[in-house]
Amino acid sequence: MVRLRWAGALPLMSALVLGTAHPASSAEPRTKLVIAVQPTSTPEKLADGAVELERYLEEALGQDVEITFPTSYAGVVEALRFGHADAAFMSAWPALLAQQKAAAQVVLAEVREVIIDGQKAEQPYYYSYWVVPTASPYTDLGQLKGKKAAFSSPLSTSGYVAPLARLVELGYVARPDSGPADPKTYFSEALMAGGYAQAYEALKSGQADVGLIAGDVPQTLYEEVLGHTRVIDKQGPIPSHAVVVAKELDADRRERLVSALEALGTPERRDLMRKFVSGIFVRFERRGAEHLEGLGAMLLTTGLEYQDKK
Repeated sequence: MVRLRWAGALPLMSALVLGTAHPASSAEPRTKLVIAVQPTSTPEKLADGAVELERYLEEALGQDVEITFPTSYAGVVEALRFGHADAAFMSAWPALLAQQKAAAQVVLAEVREVIIDGQKAEQPYYYSYWVVPTASPYTDLGQLKGKKAAFSSPLSTSGYVAPLARLVELGYVARPDSGPADPKTYFSEALMAGGYAQAYEALKSGQADVGLIAGDVPQTLYEEVLGHTRVIDKQGPIPSHAVVVAKELDADRRERLVSALEALGTPERRDLMRKFVSGIFVRFERRGAEHLEGLGAMLLTTGLEYQDKK
């Protein structure tokens, strides 16, 4: 039976923060497999895209499957930690937090159609690029002190975390003893544009002297930006989305789930994930904790902490 549920994240939130609650008892094992999904859209859109995926997984696994949508990334972590979910689809930064806070384990990385240095590629990683207008006099990040920069979003790995880590790595932004690194110590303004298209608009309109574009954006946007800008630096590799499983999920059920998700990479099934999670999905590739190691290093460098959108 297909059941879609939009799950709240409040009942155990204080326990997640304080670390006082305990995982659900295993005295009554769950017969269905529950997969939590990090919210990236409205519940209606997510639910519509999940119906076919649930049906496929129920047939492949021979058991009831429930896809549930906690209202925040913390709700997904909570579900994994306290026995309310067996697995989860998550973007890289929240997946790393699930690994750290819930002892969840990365089992698959999403291989996607990305653009790396102007060439199409199918990889579980990508890069982001610092760009300036074609007519700009600047050729290096070191020339932009006191200028204006347009970032994608404070929650974007490629549009903020990795670029800020690059600035710290180059010595342009200092990592303070406490709190996160601040790009405004180098730029006169660090605009959070709300997306790559918006960052490009800021660059075109003169609101920013330098902006960013990533290799996982739609090809039309990538080509539009690179057709009117020059790349002056880049950062990466940046990990793609991941599938994580709860530490309590037994080896047999884990292997069957991983195999079923791997089979979604066949041409006849690929659209299930393209409609549900990512329009550039190609397949899942078996990866472990190493998939997120580079991101972990970036977060240590910058001191950034993930905050849910309000």
